[in-house]
Amino acid sequence: MASATGIPANPNGLRGTEDEPLLGRVGDASQAEGQPLYMNLWIGTAPIAQAGIWILVAIVWGAIFSHKLIFFSAHPLLNSAGLVFITQAALILQPTHTPSQKRSGTLFHGLLHLIGLSALLVGLIIIEINKAGPGHEHFKSPHAILGLVTYIFMFLQATVGVTQYYTPNIYGSVDKAKSIYKYHRVAGYVIATLGLATVCAASWTDFSLDFLHIQHWAVILASVLVLAGVVPRIKLQKLGLKKDEGQVRLE
Repeated sequence: MASATGIPANPNGLRGTEDEPLLGRVGDASQAEGQPLYMNLWIGTAPIAQAGIWILVAIVWGAIFSHKLIFFSAHPLLNSAGLVFITQAALILQPTHTPSQKRSGTLFHGLLHLIGLSALLVGLIIIEINKAGPGHEHFKSPHAILGLVTYIFMFLQATVGVTQYYTPNIYGSVDKAKSIYKYHRVAGYVIATLGLATVCAASWTDFSLDFLHIQHWAVILASVLVLAGVVPRIKLQKLGLKKDEGQVRLE
């Protein structure tokens, strides 16, 4: 069904390309009026992302608990759990589009990130304690290097997100703080990809190769599923992108 303007209508009452996901039809990943916030975790392609992240954590946790637990075991357990919460944080906020939805979504987005980052921080502390012993090299593997980069970016991203929302005047004004939201969102997707790459790289570490025997293809496939569920729900206008005469340009 088309409107008088020729723009297709959709069940959620949204019109135009600005509310269109990166892939799919308008409204496929938009929260309907009156729809509970938690449903955002399942609409559109979210089930694909959910399958991927839970398969990923099942692979890691299954490998850990199939062996005798050691102090270091908490590192992969906490880091994978942190990624679960961070994935939920992205999924719950993506479909929001009205001011009230955005407020509620942002609050839960922040809460889920707080839990996820707390788990990641403890995971970082554990690896640092473990590396403090004799005979342990720092940043020896691609996993370690990727992990450090991801940790740094995640905590910087969290700092920017919190200050943008709660103390926008430090950026000069509320409008100036809002103007960099799109960069915060882009950075979030990049960091999430780095986090998944870090997990994949972990399957090539000595701990995995000699002890856990995690299959490379399994964690890569699970990570691809996460991205396959998250990326199509990206809304162009939230990244400062819009369709203009058949072209996509940055505002």
